[in-house]
Amino acid sequence: MLKAVILIGGPQKGTRFRPLSFEVPKPLFPVAGVPMIQHHIEACAQVPGMQEILLIGFYQPDEPLTRFLEAAQQEFNLPVRYLQEFAPLGTGGGLYHFRDQILAGGPEAFFVLNADVCSDFPLSAMLDAYRRQPHPFLLLGTTANRTQSLNYGCIVENSQTHEVLHYVEKPSTFVSDIINCGIYLFSPEALKPLRDVFQRNQQDGQLEDSSGLWRGAGTIRLEQDVFSALAGQGQIYVHLTDGMWSQIKSAGSALYASRLYLGQYQLTHPERLAKHTPGGPRIRGNVYIHPTAKVAPSAVLGPNVSIGEGVTVGEGVRLRESIVLHGATLQEHTCVLHTIVGWGSTVGRWARVEVPPMTPIPTTPERTWTVRASSRTGSCCRPSPSAAASGSLLRCSS
Repeated sequence: MLKAVILIGGPQKGTRFRPLSFEVPKPLFPVAGVPMIQHHIEACAQVPGMQEILLIGFYQPDEPLTRFLEAAQQEFNLPVRYLQEFAPLGTGGGLYHFRDQILAGGPEAFFVLNADVCSDFPLSAMLDAYRRQPHPFLLLGTTANRTQSLNYGCIVENSQTHEVLHYVEKPSTFVSDIINCGIYLFSPEALKPLRDVFQRNQQDGQLEDSSGLWRGAGTIRLEQDVFSALAGQGQIYVHLTDGMWSQIKSAGSALYASRLYLGQYQLTHPERLAKHTPGGPRIRGNVYIHPTAKVAPSAVLGPNVSIGEGVTVGEGVRLRESIVLHGATLQEHTCVLHTIVGWGSTVGRWARVEVPPMTPIPTTPERTWTVRASSRTGSCCRPSPSAAASGSLLRCSS
């Protein structure tokens, strides 16, 4: 029996994802046509023996989240539950606080996945590695260049046994080219070190935290409090992958993740990809079109385009490397490149929204714009580098 835990954070986190997270909780933001965490749930549901998926975070259980959970349970025929933290507890505090729910039923092990990662999720391979060599902590790792590695948790491993000998979260100097992917497989014994951290927090006087007793003692950072402390003690191992992986921290990285998932659909969900049909729009490369979207036959879409629910795409529109969100309208002969068009937005006739493409690497995602305001007919938009790089609001004017 196996379980999975997805750490979804809360509204005070993910500020780099603004303004997109103002409209919908970040874990539900659509990437390649489906909510971000649906990719995680789909991967977990495919693991043999998976019995339950738990979401842990401190979002209020509002209507969109509740609807998503109900739909996920029906689609995957698995219990999918949300456990709300009473306060932000860090990447490990929620695991310890809800330890009884995680261990209920006696799972052999449980996966832990950060919600803001994009991956092909090699969970079965991780499970095989764990069963060959059981240890409390198994981390998924991948390689990065020296500059990129400074933005992630860095792992020094024994190349023969794959034991983690040293772990540093976002080091100031180069430590290793192996980085932490934020995807783990823990045994039930992994909760014991979390208990030790909790007890140490109490003894160290963190009960005086201004936010309250439990908030101080219950805050546990997996990376600094557990991985760094236990490295080299025979408890933490790494499973390396050469598959796709990226973080989703900003609007630009969401576009990059959408590209990766759309490419993966060729193997995993070919039915989600639009096909060129007589009398339909011209499709170039990987494109997702929601069934309720209305797309003019003279539009040219792709590559790497995702069109959401209720979107209207007018005649002669050119759309490439972009995400168009629910209810947006692209009027006739608009050109939208490397952009996220926000909910209910309108891009006027003959408008051109374009950002020069950059080399897409996870730590420096492509510059992108988030369009949230209606543009006037015939407007042409030019970015400032700082606004484009941050995915700032774009307001078009003639």
